[in-house]
Amino acid sequence: MDIIQVLVGTVESGGGITQDNTKMVEFEGEELGSNVEFGYEGGNLTNSRGVKETLYRAKDGRLLVHIKDWSHWQGEPTRYFLREVSEGDLGPRGDFAFLGAKSGYSRPLSLDEALAFVDLTF
Repeated sequence: MDIIQVLVGTVESGGGITQDNTKMVEFEGEELGSNVEFGYEGGNLTNSRGVKETLYRAKDGRLLVHIKDWSHWQGEPTRYFLREVSEGDLGPRGDFAFLGAKSGYSRPLSLDEALAFVDLTF
């Protein structure tokens, strides 16, 4: 197990100044995987905004997702969250399905699940 350090809170820049309202969180655990989703600008993918999710297993067995909702645009904050999740949250219909799939916590969709799957980014 490693010592994991992640931030929670917000950082916002504008007008030549930066306001950093973050705190460091430290725990013993292991990183299990990560997923990045880039934002859209004018209907196209952009690297100026996005969300990075990282899955950890804490020493006590809890599954944790660290979320970095980032922006490089002036006046738009970068926000950091830490959320406890269940294996169901990482499954094919869970809130963190793509992270779960990349971290070994998912399974192939059934035919019915695939036909019911709605993703407006297609």
